[in-house]
Amino acid sequence: MVVPIATERGLRRGGGIGWLALAGVTWGTSGTIGTLLRAASGLPFLAVAGYRVFVGGLLIAAFLLVTRGVRLPRTRAGWGRIAAIAAASAAYQFGFFSAIGYVGVAVATLVAIGATPLMVIAVEALTGRQRVTGRLALTLAVAGAGLILLVGTPAPTGAGLAGTLTGVGLALVASASFATISLFGARPEPDYHDATGTAAAFLLGGAVVLAVAGLTGGLAFTPTPPAVGLVLALGLVPSAVAYLSYFRGLRTQSSTTGSLVSLLEPLTATTLATVVLGERLTPSAAVGAGLLLSAVALTATASRGGGRPA
Repeated sequence: MVVPIATERGLRRGGGIGWLALAGVTWGTSGTIGTLLRAASGLPFLAVAGYRVFVGGLLIAAFLLVTRGVRLPRTRAGWGRIAAIAAASAAYQFGFFSAIGYVGVAVATLVAIGATPLMVIAVEALTGRQRVTGRLALTLAVAGAGLILLVGTPAPTGAGLAGTLTGVGLALVASASFATISLFGARPEPDYHDATGTAAAFLLGGAVVLAVAGLTGGLAFTPTPPAVGLVLALGLVPSAVAYLSYFRGLRTQSSTTGSLVSLLEPLTATTLATVVLGERLTPSAAVGAGLLLSAVALTATASRGGGRPA
């Protein structure tokens, strides 16, 4: 993926925070683009999820082939990392896009990403890799309060209490999967090349999701220009660009920082869902979104100047 030189320099000066922020914003487009694709093609959400990650893998692979940047693993550890990320990616797509059908784009994204920092920090604290400082505790409290307000938001789909709980549960499955990806990304594997590994993981994980979708709801759709354009946009923006930016940011930032900055995703998703899809959040949910933004700001100021937090 090509980034303008001036922008790239700015991202480098940000010590990885800029790359993580770019990932968060581009991820936030996935729910809206996926919903528009479903409307344009008639595809079920699971098929949309499969096309997202598989096409993303194809685009990254094509870019690597053109630039001769393919670096396949030579060890079992390298291939194991690809398999693990493929499994986590497939689980995320299943949980996230299934949740959208119950609670809508905004709430599904807010829960899926809002809970991720809590899961990551719990693992990091239990393994001794993360010291819970006063600032981190404050950031978590702010993010947690925002998440609580958002979970209580009525689902725009009219699914009722049972449907809302099901949707939240599926979003938490996606959250756990994303936490797994974050933890892997912050622990470099010498025989794992980010771009090549992401392409291979997406192709493998996407193939699994598409296979399941084919058995349950079908994959065929009429290839109209809007539908094809949305498939390519879904594979490019919230998949190829977002994940490559995220893994690059994690080279200099911890998984905790990465998961906190990724809170920009639900904020972007909420804005797009409101403007494009007409979803509406209650006043309390709007306060919750503001608290999540505050948590991102606390994380960014704490990491100013670059460097991997302790």
